[in-house]
Amino acid sequence: MCLGIPGRILEIRDDEGLPMGTVDFGGARREVCLAFVADQAQVGDYAVVHAGFAISLVDEEEALKTLKLLEEMGELAELEAAGDSGTPGEPADLGTPGESAGAGGSWGARAGGIGMGSAEPEAE
Repeated sequence: MCLGIPGRILEIRDDEGLPMGTVDFGGARREVCLAFVADQAQVGDYAVVHAGFAISLVDEEEALKTLKLLEEMGELAELEAAGDSGTPGEPADLGTPGESAGAGGSWGARAGGIGMGSAEPEAE
C-alpha cells in the first residue's frame, strides 16, 4: 500500500490536453498529472499526490503538518534521493506517472507515496 504525499503546486500547464503541473514536496519537485483536481487547483494550492496523480486538494496547515512528520521519519530525504537529477534546481525525471521505473519499483512507490508493505496477508 502507498500513501499520498502533499505537495505545493508551483506551476500548472496544459500538456496536449492533459492538465499537468510541477509540484514541490518539501524541496523535491515532480511533474504531476492534475486531471482529477483541474477544475479547482491553482498555483500555490496543496494537493495530495499518489502515483504521480494529484487526487485531492488539502489545506496548507494540514499539508505542512504532514510534510513535517514525513521529514521527521526521513521519508522526504528518501524522496529527494530517489529523484536526484544531478542538476541542482531542476526537477528529477522519474518518467511518466503510472509507468514503471524499473528495478526501483513504480513511480508512485518511490515518488508519490510511502511503501508500507504488501496488501497480501502473510502466509501461515
